[in-house]
Amino acid sequence: MRAVFLDRDGTLNRETGYLHDREDWCWLPGVPQALARLCGRGYRLVVVSNQSGLARGLYGREAVDAVHRWVNKDLARFDAVIEAFYYCPHHPEFSGECSCRKPKPGLLLQAAEELGLDCRESWMTGDKISDILAGRAAGCRSILLRTGYGREAEAEAPEGLPVVDDLPAAAEYIIRADGVETA
Repeated sequence: MRAVFLDRDGTLNRETGYLHDREDWCWLPGVPQALARLCGRGYRLVVVSNQSGLARGLYGREAVDAVHRWVNKDLARFDAVIEAFYYCPHHPEFSGECSCRKPKPGLLLQAAEELGLDCRESWMTGDKISDILAGRAAGCRSILLRTGYGREAEAEAPEGLPVVDDLPAAAEYIIRADGVETA
């Protein structure tokens, strides 16, 4: 089973910093439609996100989970669903080292094991080099987006890494690269 792993903030929604209230969620242009397109081509969608606001005590897991429930409720309008949301609640300065904070691959590997996903057939998309490194460490193909922090991160992009403007462009790239019918 193949998936598209998605960073959250700066990839799906406008980067606001420590987003934990659905009222602050603002989809980036074309993202719900791109997610629906990927779902329609058989990709399973999984969010993998660093949420250091939890370690900092800025909000609780209930707030993050409520945002994620709302995201899927809103995506239903587009016939799309994010199958699972995995997030790292740690930050080295506040809670010590962990194996799930990107650029480590822990979240992706956990999702792959729990959901029966093949990382070699999957993609990681995000706006930071840490997203790309996590994807590569898990064995996924990766794409850097110029949204969020992506324009700044592009200068650090590993050679040969696909870099596209946004998630709709990444969806098109993924579908074409995998030879999935684009009817």
